[in-house]
Amino acid sequence: MWQRIDPGSAGFAPDLAERLDALVEEGRAPGLHGVVVTRHGRLVLERYGRGEDYAWNAPLGVVDFGPETRHDIRSVTKSVVGLLYGVALAAGLVPEPNEPILRHFPEHADLAADPGRAALTVEHALTMTLGLEWDESAPYTGPENSEIAMEMAEDRYRFVLERPIVEEPGKQWSYSGGAAALVGGLIARGTGRPLEEFARDALFAPLGITSFEWMTGEDGVASAASGLRLAPRDLARIGQAVLDAEVIPASWVAETLRPRVPTWDGFSYGYLWHVGPGERPGSRPGEPSFWRAMAAGNGGQRLFLFPDLDLVVAVTAGAYNAGEQDAAARAVLDEVLLPALTS
Repeated sequence: MWQRIDPGSAGFAPDLAERLDALVEEGRAPGLHGVVVTRHGRLVLERYGRGEDYAWNAPLGVVDFGPETRHDIRSVTKSVVGLLYGVALAAGLVPEPNEPILRHFPEHADLAADPGRAALTVEHALTMTLGLEWDESAPYTGPENSEIAMEMAEDRYRFVLERPIVEEPGKQWSYSGGAAALVGGLIARGTGRPLEEFARDALFAPLGITSFEWMTGEDGVASAASGLRLAPRDLARIGQAVLDAEVIPASWVAETLRPRVPTWDGFSYGYLWHVGPGERPGSRPGEPSFWRAMAAGNGGQRLFLFPDLDLVVAVTAGAYNAGEQDAAARAVLDEVLLPALTS
C-alpha cells in the first residue's frame, strides 16, 4: 500500500491537484485515463478519468477508471521484461548479455549456421540493435505490422530470428517487439517457467502487486512486447522499485539505464528502456532535470523516472495508434508537474 503525502510536503505547489483538473477540463490532456505521481516513495497525486478503452484490440467500451482498474501498458511491457531479465541474471538463470543468442534457441540450429545470425548476442536484443528487418509502422491491428505477425506466428522466436539481415548488428537502434520477445523467451527457458509466472513471483509479489494480466499470442505465449495489463498505481510501484533498486539489483539498474545507442534528438536506449539526456532542452542551471528514463507504450502509456528528484510519474491514456500519442503525458509533465515543483 502506498503511504500518502500532501503535495506541499512533497515539494509541489499545494494546488497540484487543481492544476491537473484544470488541464483535463480545458481539454489539454486528450485521452488521459490515469495519472499517478510518487515522490520519495510516497503517493502525492492520482487522478482517473473515463473513456473508451481496449485490451489489445478487443474493445472494452467506455470505462470508468479507478485505482484498481487494470490498463494496457502496451510496450511499457518491454521495459518490465528488461527488469525481469536482470532479476533472472542475478540468480544465474539466463545468459550474460554478451552471449550468442542462437545458442539458447538450439531448435533453430539451421539459422545459427549463418555467420551473420550467429553473431547476434543477447545484448543486441536488449538494445534493439539486431540488424534484422522489422517494421512496426503499420497499425497494430493486422499482420502488416511485424509485431502482430509475430503474435500470429506458429513459432514467434523463429519468426524473429529468420528475418532478413539488413545491417550489421550492434550499429543502429531499430524499434522491435521481436527483440523483446527473444528476451522474454530467454527468461522463460532459463527459469523453466512461463514469463508471467516468473514475473508474479520474482517481481510483482515482492512489490505488493497482486493484480495483473498478461495477454498472449496465438501460440499461448505471453507477449513480452506489449501484453501486460497493470493498474497505474502498480506501474508507478515498478518505477519506484527501479529508483530504489528494490528487488531489482542496483547493478542491473545502472546497466539498464546507461545510454548505449542513440535513438532520436539526443535521447538514447539502454536495456529495453529509453534514456533521457539528463536535462530539459534549453533548461537553465537550477531548473528541474528532464526525465532520466522512460518506458513508453502505444496509446500514450508512459512511465517517467526522475532519479535526482526521487520522482515517478505513471500515465495511462487511450490514444492508441494516434499520431500524437504522447500529448497527454507531455502536457501533464510540462504544464502541471514540473512547473509545480517548489523543491
